[in-house]
Amino acid sequence: MILSTFSIVAYDPKEPAWGIAVASKFLAVGAVVPWAQAGAGAIATQSYANTSYGPVALSRLAAGASAEETLKGLIENDPQASVRQVGIVDSYGNGATYTGKDCPAWAGGVSGPGFAAQGNTLVEKQVVDALMKEIKQADGDLPSRLYAALLAADRAGGDRRGRQSAALLVVKAGGGYAGFNDRWVDYRVDDDPDPVAKLGQLLQLHRLYFGQSPKTERLKLSGEVLRKLQGLMADLGYYRGPLHGEYDAATKKAFEAFIGNENFEDRAWPDRGLVDPPVLDYLFHHFGGNG
Repeated sequence: MILSTFSIVAYDPKEPAWGIAVASKFLAVGAVVPWAQAGAGAIATQSYANTSYGPVALSRLAAGASAEETLKGLIENDPQASVRQVGIVDSYGNGATYTGKDCPAWAGGVSGPGFAAQGNTLVEKQVVDALMKEIKQADGDLPSRLYAALLAADRAGGDRRGRQSAALLVVKAGGGYAGFNDRWVDYRVDDDPDPVAKLGQLLQLHRLYFGQSPKTERLKLSGEVLRKLQGLMADLGYYRGPLHGEYDAATKKAFEAFIGNENFEDRAWPDRGLVDPPVLDYLFHHFGGNG
């Protein structure tokens, strides 16, 4: 089965971080195409994808091989290389891409310092051009830039057969939940009529749940804001006291339970009566309060 796909593989030296954004008219493209390891690099394998390319490439990259060296080794040892398509960035951010001569048209790729962009079964070359242009000019961190590039390519035409799935994988050392692994951002939309847009919504939620405002912007719960929060918590069954706008023991207990149930432990500090403003805005909006 053809993985009619477009992808962007990129590196950010500031973090440092490596990642892949990919979309396709293919079920669960994120289960096949993207592979990455912090400190080693990242690879996208597509078009009659050879999934052994992922672990093999990461092992070679981790041992110090360059993107070009790794790509050459993969292709030379694959008797079906003519139908493969690959994009790689190595530990230093060097990019390399390959499109076999028998990949379904339009097919091609381009690479440069910090990126590799490629696609097959595309509307036309403008899709890969959009990937390259946006990864170079987009602002923000690597997840934001990768997503911007994917969205630009999708809106430039994308897979000529249509849309079905998309994925975003970004790694950096200690970037995963609680710092226990390197999966900084790892989201998939496996089956959706507009998967790239849905992927963007997941990235926004990631920032809401796992981002954090500067300490100087944390809000001390008191006064009218707290009174409204008490009212909201009362409506939801967390709080039974008066709406007096004072952060007393009953309010603290209710707030702690509310925050815990909504998974905002990383953005609220009940012991000190503090919360990140975006979280409070979300709670008011989502639960019908008047924040």
